[in-house]
Amino acid sequence: MQRTSPPAPAGRLARGGLRPDPGLPVPPYWAERLRAGMPGGAVPEPPGGGEALRTAAAGYWERRGLTTTAADTAAAPGAEPLLLALLAAVGGDVVLARPAAAWQAPLARTLGRRTTAVPTPAVGGGAPDPFALLEAVRRARAEGADPRVLVMSAADDPSGTVTPPELLHEVCEAAEESGLLLVSDETYADTVHHPHETVLLTPAEMLPGRTIVIADLSAALAPPGWPVAVARFPATAEGGELRAAVVERCAWLRALLPGPPAAAAAYALAEGDDVRAHLAAATRLHAALGAAAYRAVARTGGLCRPPEAGCHLYADLAPLRHALAAAGVTDAPSLETALEERLGRPVPGGHRFGDDPSALRVRIDTGPLHGADDARRRAALDARDPLELPHVAAALSDLEAALAALATGA
Repeated sequence: MQRTSPPAPAGRLARGGLRPDPGLPVPPYWAERLRAGMPGGAVPEPPGGGEALRTAAAGYWERRGLTTTAADTAAAPGAEPLLLALLAAVGGDVVLARPAAAWQAPLARTLGRRTTAVPTPAVGGGAPDPFALLEAVRRARAEGADPRVLVMSAADDPSGTVTPPELLHEVCEAAEESGLLLVSDETYADTVHHPHETVLLTPAEMLPGRTIVIADLSAALAPPGWPVAVARFPATAEGGELRAAVVERCAWLRALLPGPPAAAAAYALAEGDDVRAHLAAATRLHAALGAAAYRAVARTGGLCRPPEAGCHLYADLAPLRHALAAAGVTDAPSLETALEERLGRPVPGGHRFGDDPSALRVRIDTGPLHGADDARRRAALDARDPLELPHVAAALSDLEAALAALATGA
């Protein structure tokens, strides 16, 4: 258990790079609906999103087996304002997995809330160990903290792995026993690389009255430059009150969606043939590049769990510690700096995710391997085998060369 982690050290990465870069071109359906909505685009959606967007979000979850109405949903420009509004509405302190998405702990700190970090099991995913969760909450309360919310993700950032169903059941039971509200970040739920081999469940099936689901569309359905996220609340009196409180705080924050991206998001959430084709192609691309990046890490002597979802993986270079020390790399911040200098792009260290700063861990985003512009990213998305594209092969070679140089102390 780890309590009240300090802020991550400032550095070049503070300019960006904490969210995985999906490396996808702007979907044609998105661009078309933005253009169509621009004449009236100055009119924002109401707080929490308009009826069309919320109805589309309800249909999105209905197709995934979660009974939902528009009245159970809310939308905002990104997952960050949604979670900030939710934490403000619930009150109390926050329990996070360790490691956890880098944007979560700063939101709790912004509200002056304590955070309690609970390690994730080696089997994968972003759910905390259930037994450690029970002990962490007990100890936190004994020390005067007031943990009320558990934020977790079964399809994980930073590791790109998925929580097994049996473990997720145990985590939900531990959260219920501890009296915690569970916030499930399901941004990467639709990007499971091999859905016929990997079972991904949602806590909303297991703890329906105590789970709020948040999904940021930037993983695949929407360009990161137009942030849109949706939330699903329990269809209970308490869930309705909490949704109203979140919407009220979104209004205070002016976390409102402009009309054109709201219309594009509603179209994406309806999942027509073109949207499903884009998502399928994106997932295939993420799977191919994730597997290739995993092999590059393994060939250079690093440790890594094979990624199962999303566009990122989490590498542990502890076996190379002696060689890395010769290159002046002794911890996660210096490893981050060394790789950023060699690759010319952010490679966030494990300290950004609440992990032990002395550990030699980094998240590697595969999106930048797709290309630096929309044309190259489109070519990677459309390719039968993206690894055969010269620019993709060169990017993978650069990644492996940077890791190999560090492995030899260069």
